[in-house]
Amino acid sequence: MTRDARHGLTDPGTALAAVIGCRRFHVFLLVAGLAAGMAAPTASAQSAGGPATAPAVAPAPLRYAEVVEEARALVRADLAALGYPGIAIAVSVDGETVWSEGFGYANLEHRVPMWPSVKFRVGSISKSLTAAAVARLVENGRLDLDAPIQEYVPSFPEKAHPITTRQLGGHLAGIRHYQGNENFIRDPYPTVLDGLSIFADDPLLHEPGTAFAYTSYGFNLLSAVVEGAAKKPFLDTMREAVFRPLGLRDTVADFVTPIIPGRTSYYVRDDAGRVVNAPWVNNSYKWAGGGFLSTTEDILAFANAHLDDEYLSEASRRLLFTEQKTRDGEGVGYGLGWFVRTRDDGRRLLSHSGGSVGGTSLMVMEPESRVVVVGLINLTRANNGVVREVLDLFIDSATGAARDD
Repeated sequence: MTRDARHGLTDPGTALAAVIGCRRFHVFLLVAGLAAGMAAPTASAQSAGGPATAPAVAPAPLRYAEVVEEARALVRADLAALGYPGIAIAVSVDGETVWSEGFGYANLEHRVPMWPSVKFRVGSISKSLTAAAVARLVENGRLDLDAPIQEYVPSFPEKAHPITTRQLGGHLAGIRHYQGNENFIRDPYPTVLDGLSIFADDPLLHEPGTAFAYTSYGFNLLSAVVEGAAKKPFLDTMREAVFRPLGLRDTVADFVTPIIPGRTSYYVRDDAGRVVNAPWVNNSYKWAGGGFLSTTEDILAFANAHLDDEYLSEASRRLLFTEQKTRDGEGVGYGLGWFVRTRDDGRRLLSHSGGSVGGTSLMVMEPESRVVVVGLINLTRANNGVVREVLDLFIDSATGAARDD
């Protein structure tokens, strides 16, 4: 199935549209479906008191129909219980998209339904996107991970101890994270180097390599390293090394002034727990640390590109997915741009979550069963535990099917 054919189709005629694969028919269904108002409301539409709207859903292979229904029921129940505005979720098994659906609303005030094509703030999943560009530069001999970063960013002040790119990518460099209300910055930062001014003169938290300290600013500095190694602007490198090769047409920098089609509205909870509009922020100071917009289906395609060596070599994937350690040999649960975890049953999970103003995100995959799940919510600090529940369902289904074969 092509990526175009998978985008947000409503229930009536979905199977036919998938078979025909015709963009004109796809658009006809979308317009006709929205005009008709469709049939049963989603759980979020009922809870929000809005008009009845059917969920936006892409067709699923028949062999996964039962587990999709179970997962759909989980998400609907979670949405009704927790009351976040909307969620999009997508699942693939062995590279095949088996479920992609939106629930609730992309915009509450105008009752715009959630679709798989909606663009969210993906927060720190941006770190994994950036790590792919780092890996490509290493493959091409343009970047030495263990050289002092001043080799690529000579304007960054030298600290009491040298910092390497490898340490930046594993949160081991001692660069601080946000302080106060820094994640609510509204000022524009025209260049990556401009964004470094927020923390460049601050002392390190610790000697590099001695402790793990999660930091988005460390990845901002990493983006300056990418610029220096590639000898071109960071966003140009991301487009040329990551987005275009992988066909990520809906993954863009979160510029605030352009009209970006399909961009969701952003929400937070106030002190009384009510869902309200999120404050206006400008993320231009942190593209690499948490400044990209994307869709569930683009992030799904990105994750799947890491399951074989067509995009990145085996050596590059080892670089990203090998848990880094402190100088004392303590594992930190993080590779380069990816969290590395092991389930109770011994299965390895590779993931990244993200929290941003008006967004909560999770991308997680289990390489052995080749199950990938992406869940995006348009609410700050939303509980996204349901995404991991969906992962467990599909791992069980995929491994059960493999045993049956």
